[in-house]
Amino acid sequence: MQLSVIILNYNVRYFLEQCVLSVQKALEVIDGEIIVVDNHSSDDSCAMMKQRFPNVKLIENKENSGFPKGNNIGVAQAKGEYICILNPDTAVAEDTFEKVLTFAQSKTDLGILGCKLIDGTGNFLPECKRGVPTPWVALTKIFGLYKFFPKSSFFNKYYAQHLSENETGKVDILVGAFMLMKRDLYLEVGGFDENCFMYSDDIDLSYMVLKSGKQNYYFHETSVIHYKGESTVRDEKYVARFREAMQFFYKKHFGGSFIFDVLMRMGAFAFSLLKKSQQKNKVFQADETIFFTKNEHLLSLDFSVTYHSQLQDFVSNPNVNYKLVFDTHSFTNKEIIDFMERSKAKNLTFSNYVSSSHFIIGSNNANDIGEVINLTKNS
Repeated sequence: MQLSVIILNYNVRYFLEQCVLSVQKALEVIDGEIIVVDNHSSDDSCAMMKQRFPNVKLIENKENSGFPKGNNIGVAQAKGEYICILNPDTAVAEDTFEKVLTFAQSKTDLGILGCKLIDGTGNFLPECKRGVPTPWVALTKIFGLYKFFPKSSFFNKYYAQHLSENETGKVDILVGAFMLMKRDLYLEVGGFDENCFMYSDDIDLSYMVLKSGKQNYYFHETSVIHYKGESTVRDEKYVARFREAMQFFYKKHFGGSFIFDVLMRMGAFAFSLLKKSQQKNKVFQADETIFFTKNEHLLSLDFSVTYHSQLQDFVSNPNVNYKLVFDTHSFTNKEIIDFMERSKAKNLTFSNYVSSSHFIIGSNNANDIGEVINLTKNS
């Protein structure tokens, strides 16, 4: 088998369904499998998987064992030569795996391969390519120095700005939302360190792979939607766990000196404050809803919409806030992602309509839990 896609889920039933549907389409031309590991969700994620995807391997954990252990459990049962660690709050294009596997097979020194990630508003997520967060690199992030000196290698390492979002190349750190690598290498370096509950696990794994002599790559030729705010609410527990995670990483790899620890604490505190302030952004209020579908009689909605049958025939008025909804049965994920990237604007938000379960799903802010509208009652 060529590829095993591991999806670790916790209480994001609707995002999980959209994710699995997108992965199934992307695996149609690949010898692959999907393994969903559920970390003891309290919603109906497992029931949905059994009903909608009876042929997908589902592992039901009896407790929330954290991101590292949950993924390790999935990889232990994987059969693919390559594995892809994938967040449930993502949607891949139909050609994503085909493209990344072709690139992976061309590299004899491949460690981990990441790809271009965009959020639910179509904007590039810079954290999908990063440098090792040494004290200096962390400080350039905390004080925003990377923004003022994007071309200077002395300041621009946090977001690996030696590469633009549309350039493929070597990077140090990749994000756990999408990580492709050989299963044997994953096992060789020990997989995700289970002593870390979450948040620094992807940094640690990336760094362990670098230490093994392999090279990590960022690949820009396919884009994946990562709604980002869905799997974890940015609350006080999040802040505490993030701080603990960074302490774990620094102590493991850099010896935990006093100065280092102080800098890390400052960085973790500043970062947590930033995330909390970002959550207070004004909620987007749509003036008009545009529904892209080739079958406008598909829905019975209790709110007003304007229908468009083609993705390229929409011209927005900059003075109007639009909510754009895409029928995933009428258009491919690749078409939708391409449209989002080229059309993104402050007055536009994007959502998907998933006809199989009759819901609309999207996220207007990368730091908040997204919106799910269940339309079953309108059927």
